[in-house]
Amino acid sequence: MKRRLLRLTLIVIPFGLGILLGVAWSQYARRSAEAAEKARPAKAAATCAPAGGKVLRFGSVIGVRPEKLDEYVKLHAAVWPEILQRLKESHIRNYSIYLGKLDDGNLYLFGYFEYTGGDLEGDMKRMAADPATQRWWKLTDPCQIPQKGRQPGEHWMTMREVFHMD
Repeated sequence: MKRRLLRLTLIVIPFGLGILLGVAWSQYARRSAEAAEKARPAKAAATCAPAGGKVLRFGSVIGVRPEKLDEYVKLHAAVWPEILQRLKESHIRNYSIYLGKLDDGNLYLFGYFEYTGGDLEGDMKRMAADPATQRWWKLTDPCQIPQKGRQPGEHWMTMREVFHMD
């Protein structure tokens, strides 16, 4: 089992890096801009604002159903071109998803991406309204286990940035 998990981890990391939309976007499409700013520390919001070429960085976590792990990995080994295009059009870059098994024995996905646009709420709403994205979520949502600590309207639980080094 450990060997299989290691193999799957080695598959997920390369294919997940920079290519995955997944369900992470639903949390931002459903959440208001005010809630997004409230969740970020004041210093981080000031230093990470998109104006002036800076980026907003997001980290999030969600559980993954063990019986759906192979399906999830296969989906992300061949992400649809229209999903990748939607990410680019939504000013998303450097998107990565990592798989890990924590001490509680459960599998978790950690997602990270950078937003370079000027209208996060608008971009996330357009992404959520995209028919291809909706079809993608119908495939990925059943693979995931939302966490109890997430904010209302979130699917993936947003994490607060406490350190960043360029």
